[in-house]
Amino acid sequence: MGLYEFDRILSQEVSGTIIGTDEAGRGPLAGPVVAAAVILDLANPIDGIDDSKKISPSKREKLYDIVTEQSIAWAVSIVDAQEIDTLNILQASLTAMKRAVDSITKPWSLLLVDGNKMVGEIPTEKQRTIVKGDSKSASIAAASIVAKVTRDRIMEEYHTSFPLYEFGKHKGYPTQKHRELVALHGLCPIHRKSFCEKFILQTELPL
Repeated sequence: MGLYEFDRILSQEVSGTIIGTDEAGRGPLAGPVVAAAVILDLANPIDGIDDSKKISPSKREKLYDIVTEQSIAWAVSIVDAQEIDTLNILQASLTAMKRAVDSITKPWSLLLVDGNKMVGEIPTEKQRTIVKGDSKSASIAAASIVAKVTRDRIMEEYHTSFPLYEFGKHKGYPTQKHRELVALHGLCPIHRKSFCEKFILQTELPL
């Protein structure tokens, strides 16, 4: 079944509009988690919509432009490293999704959530969790693209502020190079202390 067909069936099932949400940045040591919410025009499919992880960065950038231009509605939400440390990454991700959905002013009937956790404060009957949803639902896949491109752009901006950490290359993920740079320079303000704590203790770096 195609990604758009998946959404059309659900839209017919609820006799209303489908909205998809997904996040980017759950695993990095640094930077925000970003969520997006998207309402696609299911009658006019965008060619190439797929799980953002399966798409090259250059194609993601092009699809980002198309999705944000042609979707019925879209929004993003950013939860920074400090709030992640306060909430924990799961709650931060769900909070980002809720804020993104709340920013959509168009009426909708069913929220499709990537993963197996429902978004708090939204009635359970108005949402459905889809494991690996970004490879099944066009709406979730579109949201994954918007979230991923938004986050990558944020990390590239952080690279200019904290060039020692090369955020433009690894986007804050725990690559070997990133870990080496943390060991060399310690943490900067956008590092997630809760994520880095174990690594810091192992390397005797100060919080």
